[in-house]
Amino acid sequence: MTHGIADDAQLALLLELAATPKPGNVDRERDHPDLRFEQFLAGAVGARPGLDAAAAGAPVGTAFETAVAGMAARARDNTQFGALLLLTPLVSAAAVAGEATRAAAADVLEATTVDDAARFYRAFEHTDVRVADPPDDFAGLDVRRGADAIPTLRSRGLTLSEVVAASAPADGVAREWATDFERTFDAADSLRTGTAPLPERVSGTFLRLLADAPDALVAARHGRAVAERVSDRAAELVDADRADVEAWADRLVEAGINPGTTADVVAAALFVALSRGLRR
Repeated sequence: MTHGIADDAQLALLLELAATPKPGNVDRERDHPDLRFEQFLAGAVGARPGLDAAAAGAPVGTAFETAVAGMAARARDNTQFGALLLLTPLVSAAAVAGEATRAAAADVLEATTVDDAARFYRAFEHTDVRVADPPDDFAGLDVRRGADAIPTLRSRGLTLSEVVAASAPADGVAREWATDFERTFDAADSLRTGTAPLPERVSGTFLRLLADAPDALVAARHGRAVAERVSDRAAELVDADRADVEAWADRLVEAGINPGTTADVVAAALFVALSRGLRR
């Protein structure tokens, strides 16, 4: 059973990658100058030991760092850090409950420890991750410090959930932790109930999520105003012809605008949908 749960998590990463168009993101028809389709394939393969560990009941922090280390080693870059931060506790929850549920996920997050948080900080030493500046009271706990922040972390006794939730106002992945994966489960319901071919459902779900909220990665790299304009344009294209969405996808890639946080939520939603009976 645990093997099947990890299968679904790895498949979720691959299905998210394969769907097109997802404006601004790497997909089967688009590369970025510094990240290619095949690197994401490699990242999904490299992350598997960490997903297996989560499904087998390993602590969330241990499973997450293992997944990130494997991803970085195989992809030789950061391809799915945010997606793995969402998937790891969801896989743990599915292993306990038989499928991913919000209640089980909330229990997993509530049970995280200071040791989990320490492994989370060590994960940042395996690859470069673009993050927003930390809250003022977390200056000594900037994740970009990696393991150097662990003594401060231990002195304050902060669990992984507390550390991640502190970034929720500026980080979309952290916001999912703080809301017990609200957008993830809403998107999973959309994926499960849709009638279009699955790749089209994935693309449509991505566009609706992007329209619903500015992407945190775009905001971190290009500023809030750009992120809001991208979100507004996504809203205009939700019901547009595919050719219009394809053209916009090309323009975002050319401009180096990558709504990666939205893609992370889509990957997590795919896992939830798969664990709850989605058939391709």
